[in-house]
Amino acid sequence: MANWKSIYEKWNTFEKLDPELKQELVALQSDEKKLEDAFYKELTFGTGGIRGVLGVGTNRMNIYTIRKAVYGLATYLLNNAVNVKDRGVVVAYDSRYMSREFAVETAKTLGAFGIRAYVFESLRPTPVLSFAVRFLGAAGGAMITASHNPPEYNGFKVYNEDGGQMVPTEANKIIEAINKIENELEIPVLEQKELEEKQLLHWVADEVDNAYLEKLSQISKMDEEEYKQDKDLQIVFTPLHGTAHDLVTRGLQQLNFSQVSVVKEQAIPDPEFSTVESPNPEEHQAFTMAIELGKEVHADILLGTDPDADRLGVAVKDGAGDYTVLTGNQLGALLIDYILSHTNKVLLSNARVLKTIVTSELGQAIAASYGVETINTLTGFKYIGEKIHEYDSSGEAFVFGYEESYGYLISSFARDKDAVQAAVMASEMAYYWKKQGKTLLDALDVLYQRHGYYREGMSSLTLKGMEGSEKIALIMNTIRENPFGEIAGYKVELVEDYETSVRQNRMTGKTEIIELPQENVLKFVLEDNNWVCLRPSGTEPKIKCYYGTCGTSLSESEETLAMLKEKMNHVMNEIIA
Repeated sequence: MANWKSIYEKWNTFEKLDPELKQELVALQSDEKKLEDAFYKELTFGTGGIRGVLGVGTNRMNIYTIRKAVYGLATYLLNNAVNVKDRGVVVAYDSRYMSREFAVETAKTLGAFGIRAYVFESLRPTPVLSFAVRFLGAAGGAMITASHNPPEYNGFKVYNEDGGQMVPTEANKIIEAINKIENELEIPVLEQKELEEKQLLHWVADEVDNAYLEKLSQISKMDEEEYKQDKDLQIVFTPLHGTAHDLVTRGLQQLNFSQVSVVKEQAIPDPEFSTVESPNPEEHQAFTMAIELGKEVHADILLGTDPDADRLGVAVKDGAGDYTVLTGNQLGALLIDYILSHTNKVLLSNARVLKTIVTSELGQAIAASYGVETINTLTGFKYIGEKIHEYDSSGEAFVFGYEESYGYLISSFARDKDAVQAAVMASEMAYYWKKQGKTLLDALDVLYQRHGYYREGMSSLTLKGMEGSEKIALIMNTIRENPFGEIAGYKVELVEDYETSVRQNRMTGKTEIIELPQENVLKFVLEDNNWVCLRPSGTEPKIKCYYGTCGTSLSESEETLAMLKEKMNHVMNEIIA
């Protein structure tokens, strides 16, 4: 990329620059550090698309970075799909600042290519976008969202004709097209009025929702008689100011869960997410208001979805009457056990569970006890979606996919993680266990007793800006060049380098090829069923370190987890000191 100052000058002297962005640019002129951060690089495709802070500059989310991304998407589709202009692209958006504006901007850029856009009239969950691509037979899709990030963020996720997020082989072609753009400020667009006159903009109402709900009604594992009965389960639900309210409540009604209390203050879409520190159900503080309401109504289960409704958090009442928030790995393990225990044994022989390389091994142990194979993918639900597409023609049967970061998929009518499906299935599962006098915590304890006390964790370093990117690279390069022989006293048995696609067995000295796409990830498999994995985030200025342990008790596993975290945090901080 050219010197950031020359890029800034190009924007600053562009006569037709959007007035609001021009105003912001003027305000930044006295702060060179902020100007540099806005222009020193371009937003790049990470886990599914681009994501960044809203504002002026090539390193920010604005109408020009949206146009660039859409230009790349349109070019890719026209070169790699059929009947693209007629089939069109579906566009959905969440409750964030500029989401609707970016959705319209997407349609305006597609329109300049003669490609029809199907844009939802109002905000929708990400899994509905995935479903809509398939339902409408579109050539692709785009979702305007920054998922669970803070209010100042927004993003643009791209989907292929299968309804799955674009994988690197597809995204790289989009990036190639983007890299050929000479001036992002002069990408042609059509105005909304012209789009509508030329029938290049179709507003989508509730026809997709109704079709989605019909599919949702079919994922239940209950028999017909029980399905129709009113369920004695007290549910509290919060959409955390996002998109899930209508579809989750309607989905629960379909299964005759009538005792559903919604956190009213968080039912209203709000780009500030004003009642939470972070709109992320992974964070326990996001459940504060749900817990208060739960105690009022004596709820059995609390459900929380992130703004674009692709992640679900669950909290369960414990023996003392308080609520425990399950980890993503714990809920995933419970769902695997419930789904497989209620699946016809004839179907299990070809069944496959999909998870990522940083997701708990407990799920794999549970699946194996039912004779079901578990397949590992790289981090990112796009890889799970890619596998499901393979199974469409291989004869293998997808039964469940998940990742530790609260993403689950039960049925493949959507091809991205789906908090609506997960909320309905988690409620059904809680009802099943309640009839037997157990909570989900009791059911989890049974799984631990059977398979081992698995615990997982994650720590991260946030390193912003150009200097931060260099430090993240330094950490990865240093550890790659000097791999551990042991971590916190546990011997390293396997070193898996996903960038070189090599797995080395430290015990035998043998190496083998890792049959997964290349990615900048290092994983160390330790003795006694422990592991550590290092991975720079694709969407945030962070390096993440994931941990997995398995002991004979929870206290033993948690002690090992703490030791691994302490060691790795010390190593990373020492490298960049």
